[in-house]
Formats: sequence, structure tokens, C-alpha cells
Amino acid sequence: MSQLNVHQREAIHYLDGPLLVLAGAGSGKTRVITQKIACLVKECGFAPRRIAAITFTNKAAREMQTRVGKLISGPAAEQLQVSTFHALGARILREEAAAIGYKPRFSIFDATDAFAVIADLAGSVDKVRLRQIQGILSNWKNARVLPEEAARRAMSETEKLAARVYPSYEATLKSYQALDFDDLILRPVMLFMEKPEITEKWQNRFHYLLIDEYQDTNACQYSLLKLLVGIRAQFTAVGDDDQSIYGWRGADIANMGRLAEEFPQLKIIKLEQNYRSTLRILSAANHVIAHNAKLFEKKLWSDRGHGEAVSVTVCPDNEREAQSVVTRLQAHRLTHQGKWSDYAILYRSNHLARLFEQQLRDQRIPYALSGGLSFFDKAEIKDVLAWLRLLANPDDDPAFIRAATTPRRSIGANTLQALGNYAGMRHLSLFHAAREAGLAQHLSPRQLEPLSGFCQFVGRMEQRAQQAEAGAALNELLSGIDYEAHLHAHEEARGAQERWANVGEFSAWLAQKGIAEGKNLIDLTQRIALIGLLDKEGGATPDAVQLSTLHAAKGLEYSHVFLVGVEEGILPHREAVESGKVEEERRLMYVGMTRARQSLAIFYCERRQQNRQWLSVKPSRFIRELGDDDIRFMGGKNQPIPDKAARSARIAALKNMLATGNAAG
Repeated sequence: MSQLNVHQREAIHYLDGPLLVLAGAGSGKTRVITQKIACLVKECGFAPRRIAAITFTNKAAREMQTRVGKLISGPAAEQLQVSTFHALGARILREEAAAIGYKPRFSIFDATDAFAVIADLAGSVDKVRLRQIQGILSNWKNARVLPEEAARRAMSETEKLAARVYPSYEATLKSYQALDFDDLILRPVMLFMEKPEITEKWQNRFHYLLIDEYQDTNACQYSLLKLLVGIRAQFTAVGDDDQSIYGWRGADIANMGRLAEEFPQLKIIKLEQNYRSTLRILSAANHVIAHNAKLFEKKLWSDRGHGEAVSVTVCPDNEREAQSVVTRLQAHRLTHQGKWSDYAILYRSNHLARLFEQQLRDQRIPYALSGGLSFFDKAEIKDVLAWLRLLANPDDDPAFIRAATTPRRSIGANTLQALGNYAGMRHLSLFHAAREAGLAQHLSPRQLEPLSGFCQFVGRMEQRAQQAEAGAALNELLSGIDYEAHLHAHEEARGAQERWANVGEFSAWLAQKGIAEGKNLIDLTQRIALIGLLDKEGGATPDAVQLSTLHAAKGLEYSHVFLVGVEEGILPHREAVESGKVEEERRLMYVGMTRARQSLAIFYCERRQQNRQWLSVKPSRFIRELGDDDIRFMGGKNQPIPDKAARSARIAALKNMLATGNAAG
């Protein structure tokens, strides 16, 4: 507590009503949340199980749980409810499943599952349009727009098609006993609005709520929070309107102002001391964000010294930009004897990464690329998950189809089509239809035999999954379907080995989780859809340059940041300019700048090659907004970037100088 500043301490101890903490970048917001939880338990007598802390990512939830565990010892820390919005919603719905006409073991469809349903209902193979429909449906759910209202709101042809698909999509999910990610917030809100007694039950369950990254909430999440806190209004919301960068996925910055309107007794505390960046970096960032209209006035400051001047470098083209960034990064690391992981190259869109990857590979510099394929999106993991989903919920038809055909079990397309027709006629799931005696009138004995064997195997494995340890049950399943042989039959030896190794890693992870949490395979399957990436707590962070989009870099920090492609049409993005959303792009620029601790270098080009065409480009308006204080401009037509030979000579000279210095020392 003695290490906290006066405003942090005030935020921690304030309990006289609802509180909004305006936490600027690098101002120690996570420390405030964790210390407040400890204060509620140790000093104010709150039972840990009555406190809920809500975050947006599993990583943030794990970090918060770990940090609180260091402040509160023993079982008390384990009783705290620290989770994402979606995990909390899933917990509510599993407990109240009967009230919404679902079984507690409903399936949670990820984006791929939902896309397949939408594609089938829309009758289209145009993936771009289908993605647009999926995005429209998601935005409607986030804004609490139900099918009837969506039909009235639809304006464009794509929106009208989405409105026609919407009711069928909902009916299909219900028939599968499945919910999509957006339902995990929308359904609890609808339930609480329709069933006051259930609302009161959950309001009494939680006596204090803490909400992290509040500026990223959408309309539905705001409604859920408001319903949970009720008239007691005992909550602390922590956020920063200057870092609201997710409007494209439904986040509503107006929720920041709405708190003050709907909770008149709201107390506002500002955290303006930045513990991350130097004064020159903060000054430039403050100049940029000052061009946005303000919900709340605040200005970050730091006592970390003036630091290096922010540099702005103009390059002739995007290939020279990549060369210049990597050359400067390499030279800086050699001079300062730092680690590769001290450096990050940040950009607006993923397609900008290619040339930087190429340059880093050429120089044999290790790098890590943010994003990419999630562990749970790998084909072999989705195969295994289909089996687990079917064991947990036999009504999950997409899981049934994938499990029945992977590996092949002599159940062909004709068999599945006939089964689907019969299931539709009987209004049953595929699994339950396959077990009805009447199916024999629609399938030949040759078709029935493998289908019957498949269902019997699923039934046996469901029992084992509930009775045995998670790891043992999963190993029995993999052995029973002979999945390793399936991989070797359909892949080259090396590819099969890599995929089987991934399955092994997944099995070991589930086994470890099952033992640590005392849960069986069915219990764990219920949670897997809510886990974004494979947990690897305790794993060492690789010493590598980080390549990341600005959105993915939010919440992270690096000693030295290279912010690239800062041009009109890229940052701000062309579509944002056309749709009047420049302020969110400016916040994105601000987020990128405030990731830097010690140095910030900004780059843009005079021309950029796209699809084999050279386009003249203009520097971003945000560069003009940096202010004139200690900004160092470099490059341009009159200052060519060193060629490859000159760059190599410079790096060699630096290495030689450092080697000589070390020898002399």
C-alpha cells in the first residue's frame, strides 16, 4: 500500500457507492483492482465468494487471480469469482438452463461452428458476404436487437439477408442445444429482464463487482452489469475512454458517460500518473489524443525522466521502411546490449507484417508474430473437441457429424442424409434419431450396423468420461477411435507426427487441469469453448522481437517501439475515414504510442507497393498532431536509406566495437 499514490489509495478505499476509475495508460489499474479486492476481504469483511471481478480475456483473468493470490492467502483467494464476461454468462446460463429451455450441458459454438450454420441457412458460398452476415448478427446481439426488430432495422441487401437468416439461425442453435458467444451475454440479460426472482438471486450472490477495461463494454455487457449490481450499486468500473478501440466489434464508448447519467451518486477518480513511459513519449501521445472530443479531461504525466526524443522517419517505399526499421533495431540492441524481446514492431493491419518478417529472417533475428492460428483452431484439436462436445451434449448435431466421419467409420454421406431426413421428421437430434427403432425403415442393415456401433461407442465413452479421470478417459477415447492411425493414413509422416504431438499436448493439458480442479472430462469440455488459447502458465517468454497489430498490443508494453505504416489510408484506415470514425483510429494511434517505455520511433513511406502497383501515399494526419516538442524528423528523398552492404558494414563495425570494448574491459 505504501507504494501507491494518493489517487490509487483513494480508489482502493472508496466504498460509499459506485465508482469509476479513469485509469490512463500505464497508471497501474491492475494493481488498484487487485489491492481493492484484498481491501474488501481483509479490511471490510466481504466474503470472497461475494466478490466478482470481470475482465475481457482469459489471460487478464489469470493474471488478476495470481496477483490477488499473493495478497490473500489460503482458500479465500480460490473463492473469488474472477472471470471473463463470457465465462460469467456461461456460468449463469448453466445454472439457470431450465429457465431458458436448455439443458445445463448445452454446447457453445465458436465462430467456425456459427459460420457453418449461417452458410447453410443463407444458401451462399460467398465467404466474404457470409462473414458480413455473421458480423451483422453479432452486432445485433451485442446491441440487444432481436429478430423482429432486426427485420425492421435492415437497410442494405446484406442486412436484409441477415434479418431473414436470423430467426432460422436462432431456431437451429436451439435444436442443437447450442449457444454462440454473443448469446452468453444476451441470454442472461434477457433472462434477468424477464425473471425478477432470478435477477434478485444473482444480485444477492455478488455483493461487490469490479470491472476491468470498462471502456470496451458493449450495450449488452453494460445491461448485464447494471442488472447484476441492482439498486445496491456497489461496484468499481476501471477504464480509459482514450483507449476505446473496439467500436468495430460493438464496444460503446458512450457507456463511460452513461454511468454518470444512470448512477447520479457516481464518484470519479482519475489516475494520471504514468509509470511506464518517459515524458517525451507521453507529451507526444497527449498532443495526439487532445484532438479528440473528451468525455473526461485528463493528462498523463510521468516522473521517469525526459528520455529520448520521439523520432519520425520518412522512407522512400515500404521495402526501405522494413530495411530501415530492422537496421535501426539491430544497431540499437547491439549498442545497448539489450534483449530482442525489448523491441516491438507495431502496425495497423496484419498484411503489413510480411516485409518486416522477411527482413528479420534475412538478418536471422528471432521474432514472434501475434495472432495466427489458435491452438484450438487446429484441425486435429477440433476433431478431438467434436468427440468431447458430443459426449457432453448428444444433441450437438455438428459435433455428431464430425465425430461420425473423423475417423471414417463406414458412415457415408447417404447414411447421414437419410438419418438427417428422419431426424427432421421426428424433430430429434441426429444421435437420438439414430437410436430409434423406426430408423430401420429408412436405412439398410448395411447402413444401420456402423451407425448403431458408433452410438453404442459414444454411450460407453460418455459413461467413462463421467467416471474416470479426465486424462485416462481421453486416452481411452483416442485409442478407441484409433486417431493416431487416422492421422498417418491421411498425412505425410512428418505432418502426422506434428498433429499427433499437438493432440498429446492437448491430452496432457486436459489431464493436468482435471487433476488440479478435480473435474472429469465432461466438466472440462463445458469450459473449453471459453478458453481462447492453450494455457501455458509458467512457460518462459521467448527472447524475440514482437510483431503485432495495434489492437493485439493493447495492454502490453515494450522498452522500444517501432510504429510503422503511419499513413493516410492505413492509420487512420480508409474505411474509418469514410465512415467518420477517425477518433477511434486516433485512440488506436495513442494506444500504440503508449506501449513504449523508453523509445518510440514512427515510420511512414512516400510511396507503397500494393498488388504490384506503386501508390503515392501521404503521412498520417496523426504525425502533424504530435506537436513540436522534441520530435526528431529523419529521412526523405534527400536522405536515402543505406543499402544492404552499407547496413551490413555498420552492424559489423558495431559488433567489432563492442567486442573490442569487452576485451579491453
